[in-house]
Amino acid sequence: MIDKIVKTLQDASGTIREQANNLSTGAKEKTYSLIEDWLQVFPQLEIYGLKVESFALGVALSPSLEVDLKGAHADFSAERLEELLAKEGNSAALRTVLSTIKTTYSLHRRIYADIQEPLIVKIRVKISPEVKVFIGEPLIQ
Repeated sequence: MIDKIVKTLQDASGTIREQANNLSTGAKEKTYSLIEDWLQVFPQLEIYGLKVESFALGVALSPSLEVDLKGAHADFSAERLEELLAKEGNSAALRTVLSTIKTTYSLHRRIYADIQEPLIVKIRVKISPEVKVFIGEPLIQ
C-alpha cells in the first residue's frame, strides 16, 4: 500500500515538474519575443533625446532586459511630449514610455519641487514591462 502511495506521488511529482518546465519555456519564449519588440524602441528614444546609459540582460526562469536612459528636461516639454505621443500612435512601447514621462512631469509639478537634471528613464522588460521615470539622480539605485 505504501509503495503504491510513493509511486503515485513520484508520478505526480514528475508530471508537475514537466508542466513547470513547459510553463517556464513558454514564459521565456514570450519574454524574448517581448524583448525583441522593445529593442526597436531604444533607437527611436535616442533620436528623441534619451541616450542609453546602461543595458543589461538577466537570464533566469523569467528573463529580463534592463535599460537606463538619460536625457535633458528641455527635450521633453509638455508640447513636445504631446507631439511625440500623437506621432507614435502605433507603438505601444513608445507610447508607454512617453506617457510615463508625461505623467511623471505632471505629478512632479503638483508637489512644487524644482526640476533636477537629469531626466532618467529606467525600463525593465519582462513578462510585464516596467517603466520608471526619475527627475534628478535617484538616491536608491
